[in-house]
Amino acid sequence: MVTEHRAVAALRVFLVVLFGVLVVFQTLSLPGQFAYMAQQSPEDAHLRWPATIVTVFWVLCVQVVIVATWQLLSLVKSDRIFTEASLKWVDAIVWAIAAAWVVLVGVFLWVGFNADDPGAPLLLFLLTVGVTVLGLLMVVMRALLRQATALRTDMEAVI
Repeated sequence: MVTEHRAVAALRVFLVVLFGVLVVFQTLSLPGQFAYMAQQSPEDAHLRWPATIVTVFWVLCVQVVIVATWQLLSLVKSDRIFTEASLKWVDAIVWAIAAAWVVLVGVFLWVGFNADDPGAPLLLFLLTVGVTVLGLLMVVMRALLRQATALRTDMEAVI
């Protein structure tokens, strides 16, 4: 039990740090990087804003996952993880991953059809497969949570 509480506390610290770093990326680093790239390669300057919007959107999806994870940790701490309240936060994670995946597939297809080098499409393919695995894993975990919640509810009804 002590280990669980320490793990939850440590995870919360790292979630706050990760969220803060993502805000810096979202507001400063990514827009600045794409502005610099537009200056260095004027022929690709038209990609500055689409690239900025897409990457900021992906960061936003990760931030949704962080907030939902924080809320799930609150439910773990109060021993309410196996309740219907937890399912909405898991749904938020699944939908954030799905939204990021849809945009990633769009980027993968656009880059794949316009690339003259196989490096970027292969990297995007790898990312697409990874996000697909993560999304499907979350769907399975959601099903397990639903089953555990139903079992706990049944057990409480018997007792």
